[in-house]
Amino acid sequence: MSDQLLIISYFFLQFKHTLLSDLSAVALFLPMFLIFDVPLSLMVLLGIGRWFWRKHHEQEKPYYSPLVTCGVTCYSEGEDIKKTILTLCEQVYSGHIEIIVVIDGASINKSTYQAALECREIVARYARRKLIILPKWQRGGRVSSSNAALNIAKGELFFALDADTSFDNDTVSQIVQEFTDPNVPAVGGSLRVRNDNVSLVSRMQALEYMISLQGAKTGLAEWNVINSISGAFGAFRTKFVRQIGGWDTHSGEDLDITLRIKQYMARHPDLRIPFAAHAMGYTDVPTTVKSLFMQRIRWDGDLYFLYLRKHKQGLSPRLLGWRNYISTVLYGVVQNILLPYLVVFYTIWVFFNYPAQVVCAGFAIQYLCYLFFTVLHFMVFLIAVSKHPTKDIHYFKWLPFYPIYGFIMRIVNAIAVLNEQIRRSHEESNMAPWWVLKRGKRF
Repeated sequence: MSDQLLIISYFFLQFKHTLLSDLSAVALFLPMFLIFDVPLSLMVLLGIGRWFWRKHHEQEKPYYSPLVTCGVTCYSEGEDIKKTILTLCEQVYSGHIEIIVVIDGASINKSTYQAALECREIVARYARRKLIILPKWQRGGRVSSSNAALNIAKGELFFALDADTSFDNDTVSQIVQEFTDPNVPAVGGSLRVRNDNVSLVSRMQALEYMISLQGAKTGLAEWNVINSISGAFGAFRTKFVRQIGGWDTHSGEDLDITLRIKQYMARHPDLRIPFAAHAMGYTDVPTTVKSLFMQRIRWDGDLYFLYLRKHKQGLSPRLLGWRNYISTVLYGVVQNILLPYLVVFYTIWVFFNYPAQVVCAGFAIQYLCYLFFTVLHFMVFLIAVSKHPTKDIHYFKWLPFYPIYGFIMRIVNAIAVLNEQIRRSHEESNMAPWWVLKRGKRF
């Protein structure tokens, strides 16, 4: 035991000596960490605290049960569409729910179309539930499917849902209550990972959906600076979303419609976009490194296209208001487009300019910093936000891997932005046929 202690002490002293001998590599990291990550963390944590206090002290909201339309966009889900429709039928919501299932490319997507048709008997067993099946024989993509459902929707509220997403039975009730405020044009819903136990890749995404999506959006929504309403699970006032033209042709339609809504906030300062933290939807995520890489290349490339090509004229305090303008510039443009490049260049620069001991010391400090904030955010999420904390606590043992996952995703983000800059990758999205994307306005 004494020999082991001597060895550990020796390596600790070597690490300390190396670190103190040249702190410049670490000093370059700290400003970036303090300027971007720490303020964002504080804003999220304070927002979660405010949300938690408000939920336990606010008065009961007035009874409100309008007709709700659920627009379910389908392409190749097959039998899985039955799970989605069944979870919508089993909602405890006392009002009427109109379920519009849009089958994209029904002529070639026969298995999904047939599965949807078989759901008619299922829906008929439930009171105040109505199923409409809308086949689009030629494929047009997700945007055209959402707009097709929106055009025939009779509900006062419109839920935009993915066909491979299932829901808790109180989801609709949780969302509807947020619309009791007439100044709410849209509400974001929480998404959780359904296939988290398949691989380490899916487990990391499960943590990401908890900490960086459900937890962060809960906090950010309290300051009315929510970054995006999920395309797989979002709700809108039907009249409002029709007035702004529905969804647009290009990819990244969830961020696109969120930005378009937020561009009314300077002129209508009472508008706000809440986040229903306990309105839960469950989806499957990529389970392999390759499939995750391809997904994030599309997602992160869309960020560059939407922020700096399509909406560059809309990034103005005259439209967004100062609060959303600063938030969008810092945590939309800078953090998602500029910062990944800085991370890559910093990493390369450190490796080529410092000895291995300094590099290891610098990255060890970075890892510990991000691990501390990961654990802090997870514990706050578990205590204040989680709907099922006793189930979620088992993710704690995977937290040491999360900072490494986050670092890798930064590099992937940089690759995706470069890909969009050079190749205009948003025009090659698998979310819609190429002829649909090509017909959209070129930015």
